[in-house]
Amino acid sequence: MKLHRKTVLALSSLSVFILALSCTTEEPDGGVQLDTTPFTLDTKHLSPPDIPADNPLTIQKVELGRMLFHDDRLSRDNSMSCASCHVQENGFSDTARFSIGINGFPGGRQAMVAFNMAYNTNEFFWDGRAHLLRDQAVLPIQDSLEMDHAMDEVIDRLSGIQEYEDQFIRAFGSSTVTEERIGLALEQFMNTIISVDSKYDKYLRGETSLTASEERGMELYFAEFNPGFPDSSGADCAHCHGGLNFENDLYMNNALDSDADFTDLGRELVTGNASDRAKFKVPTLRNIELTPPYMHDGRFETLEEVVEHYNTGMVNSSTVDPALLYPINSGGLGLSAQDVQDLVAFLKTLTDQEMVNNPDYASPF
Repeated sequence: MKLHRKTVLALSSLSVFILALSCTTEEPDGGVQLDTTPFTLDTKHLSPPDIPADNPLTIQKVELGRMLFHDDRLSRDNSMSCASCHVQENGFSDTARFSIGINGFPGGRQAMVAFNMAYNTNEFFWDGRAHLLRDQAVLPIQDSLEMDHAMDEVIDRLSGIQEYEDQFIRAFGSSTVTEERIGLALEQFMNTIISVDSKYDKYLRGETSLTASEERGMELYFAEFNPGFPDSSGADCAHCHGGLNFENDLYMNNALDSDADFTDLGRELVTGNASDRAKFKVPTLRNIELTPPYMHDGRFETLEEVVEHYNTGMVNSSTVDPALLYPINSGGLGLSAQDVQDLVAFLKTLTDQEMVNNPDYASPF
């Protein structure tokens, strides 16, 4: 059977229209649809992280997470968001020693960074009390020291906002707001905050060179401590802050205090094991220049103070990491003033201005 030419043209136009409609999230009448378009994560020379199989990245879930991360309405009095304590220009951290919540109370520990979270494989927070990133994401919202907002009230508030109803449809297929969906979306957004463009990264890719001081600091950073050969002895930083993410996914006591001076039991509060007393998550050193003060209690203001702690200030205790006993028993690392200066110069090459200025991580509002 032969079709009339006008009929063929009409059918062709209809096919094109249907195909175009299938690739969009918007219906002709303005309705909103589920959009499962994958989000492509660019980690450059870093190996891709293991994204949870039950929460694969999509463009719309990441966007929903970005909205939630920056929205003051998640706090009870509409005064603070996740981004209030995880500030992009400060390496997604807080330069206050202890963040202040909506009730004016300080937190108990220094705010951890919120980038390269996808590379964490051993729970979250300084003590690891949250198993998954989605679990961590919703706890500050409900914490009385932070955003102090009951989750059922958060859900009611967001459910009455058209912008969120539409975005939940695009992300999850319906406008229903739940704690689980909030956590999944926040997890997705934080998993896309990637730091991979520091000067050191560009050096590894052959895009720039290091100064003499930075290069010597790099040698000290990666060289092992060996007091028997002082000319080649290093700061031995990479044992704890190793790999391309400059951490080791462990909980360690880094010789800050003696047993008598422990005021925060750290990991022991979660595991109940005395062997975990005063142990804390080893953080990444990426963007360390941007994230003072340092340590879980923010006791050090400068990188020079941090280096001097390991050089001359470490204290023995019952749970101190064995890797630190050698320098402790040897009277310290033996770094000179120039060594300290060079080591700090190298640490500053880990600053990623591309991440700090990336508009994809900034507030969408």
